[in-house]
Amino acid sequence: MLDLILASGSPRRKQIISDMGLKFKIIKSPFVEEFDHEHFDYKLIENLAYGKAKTVCDLLDTEKLVIGADTVVVLDDKVLGKPNNFDEAKSMLELLSDKKHFVVTSICVINSKTKEYKLKSTTSYVEFNKLSNEMINDYILNFKPFDKAGSYGIQELPKGFVKNIEGSFENIIGLCPNTLRDLLSNFE
Repeated sequence: MLDLILASGSPRRKQIISDMGLKFKIIKSPFVEEFDHEHFDYKLIENLAYGKAKTVCDLLDTEKLVIGADTVVVLDDKVLGKPNNFDEAKSMLELLSDKKHFVVTSICVINSKTKEYKLKSTTSYVEFNKLSNEMINDYILNFKPFDKAGSYGIQELPKGFVKNIEGSFENIIGLCPNTLRDLLSNFE
């Protein structure tokens, strides 16, 4: 298999791929994410994953497989992005309280030389318990989830936040190992 490049600075994605036993290098994508947070669309998230990988491919002069990914949290067909401040984080967590939502991670793998690419999205479901004001405030103050879609990291949530999870836990963190394996198998 060709050398792998992860087009992301996410420590969570780095850890998941490391845990898969894959060797890779990181080149953080300079791709600028611009999208409408109003309504969810798989194509929108897939375009972001593709854009991140493609931007890194354009920087390379040797043949590699570049992995781009994007994760969003969706509630009632509305995308909850990364919060800009405490108030936005609190507002998002209040919206998610006592509700079921879904998390989508799109992964794109591109051959930097041939420009052949494969793209796939994975959806997982998360249901939160009713969250008190104190739970929300403590979480934001202690974990500062400002770099996380939906204002939370599933792996760091305190006991009592989550009622139920359906699907890949790693997908909720930011990258589904099975999806990545499937995509990479297309390039062997």
